[in-house]
Amino acid sequence: QVQLVESGGGLVQAGGSLRLSCAASGRTFSNYAMGWFRQAPGKEREFVSTISWSGDRRYYADTVKGRFTISRDNAKNTVYLQMNSLKPEDTAVYYCATEGIPFGLGVRRERYDYWGQGTQVTVSS
Repeated sequence: QVQLVESGGGLVQAGGSLRLSCAASGRTFSNYAMGWFRQAPGKEREFVSTISWSGDRRYYADTVKGRFTISRDNAKNTVYLQMNSLKPEDTAVYYCATEGIPFGLGVRRERYDYWGQGTQVTVSS
């Protein structure tokens, strides 16, 4: 059974930083791309970033490009999201997810088949 557990969320002032982690189990982690999505109150869940199975390709939403960095450690079965220069509009529940196709890589939510429980990120102005 695949399990994804996020951590690292919290309350931070605008301009601050947070680092999210997502520990995975139950699947050969190094064969799958990993993504981060977020959902703000009253809004749909949206793509934030994704990283390929080997870590050599990364994609970001335009809203976070230049501020967020995704990385992974396949030896630890963990993916990270370093978030800098946070803005109040980054406030949301952040979810990690695993791509459904081995060695695939996509940005659409529908491609991701397992999700974590989410971690709250709140940025105060």
